[in-house]
Amino acid sequence: MQGIDLSHIVGFITTFISLLLAFFIFSVDSKNKVSNKLFASYLLLNAIEYTGFYASYLFEEPNNLLVASREFSYLQMPVFYLYILSVCYSDFKLQWKHLWHIIPYILGNLIMTPRFYLGSTAEKLELFNNFNMLYESIFAHIALHLQSIIYIIAGFVVLKRAKKIFKENYSSNTIETYNWLFQLLIFTSALYFVAIVKNIFKFFGDENNFYFAQIILMIVVLAVVCWYVLKALRYPNLFNGVNSKTKLTTDLIKNTLHKDEFIQEIEKLKFFMETKKPYLNPSLTIRDLAELIKMNTRELSVLINQHLNQHFFDFVNEYRIEEAKEILKNPKEKELTVLEILYQVGFNSKSSFNTAFKKHTGLTPTQFRKNT
Repeated sequence: MQGIDLSHIVGFITTFISLLLAFFIFSVDSKNKVSNKLFASYLLLNAIEYTGFYASYLFEEPNNLLVASREFSYLQMPVFYLYILSVCYSDFKLQWKHLWHIIPYILGNLIMTPRFYLGSTAEKLELFNNFNMLYESIFAHIALHLQSIIYIIAGFVVLKRAKKIFKENYSSNTIETYNWLFQLLIFTSALYFVAIVKNIFKFFGDENNFYFAQIILMIVVLAVVCWYVLKALRYPNLFNGVNSKTKLTTDLIKNTLHKDEFIQEIEKLKFFMETKKPYLNPSLTIRDLAELIKMNTRELSVLINQHLNQHFFDFVNEYRIEEAKEILKNPKEKELTVLEILYQVGFNSKSSFNTAFKKHTGLTPTQFRKNT
């Protein structure tokens, strides 16, 4: 058995944190149970992967359990992708059709069966001594890297569409959910890029470069896992999504209103927004507004997104910002803090309020108040 080095220590710590976070998320009572279970499962699969950095302490000699534990790597990215779907779409449900995602896992195990699962301990030991040169190992590395690239691209595609649907139909700060997923995809992409570089050194570089790349990978992994912890603590319910059946305005039938009619509808909409102030409701959706104004949801969506050339998200926030500006300019309201104002005008997060305010005015709320 070899001595303990830095990669073993980092591996132990990362595995422990991943398992702890996984059990915490499994135990959280949330309406987003499917999302929580998928993310916790992803963390558990990662924890199993991290044991590979100190496998010599768990298995004194190669055996089927060691081989089987390595094959779980094929399940990481499918579970990760399903997690993204479950967070983006509130109506997501696990179905039998999702089982096709385990095909690479089954194929990977089949390839390992003849010489590993069915081999004797002595045969396994001989194979492991030359593992990097075996066709099973080469296949596994290529397949896993291709799989990770495909699922990461698919994740970005899903996120792009879900975010656009959200902006066209919702006004709440659920946008932070998509910021988290976008960051998660970026960090995961960086992680797998480092892993690819490490494996290039593994097969084509010298041993020192491979060891150095492995240490960097483990440090990056530890940093990402710690980031998971911080995000999970900040968003314990792990998010709301949009309905996957909600259509983009580009998917809708073109507005059948004549020019004079949609001009009238725009004026009606603006008058309603200015007098009734529905934007003060932080969870206002385009469906809610359509019911209030007694208008077809589809026509209202097309009216705002195509004829006003705005996403619903920006359309509503524009009124909220104008309301906030009036309060900030009012000397009678100078005792109100920025936090109190943002809640008063329909926002429910300081970061989203500051971002929207600066987008519309070029100033932060504090700067705007000082300049008035």
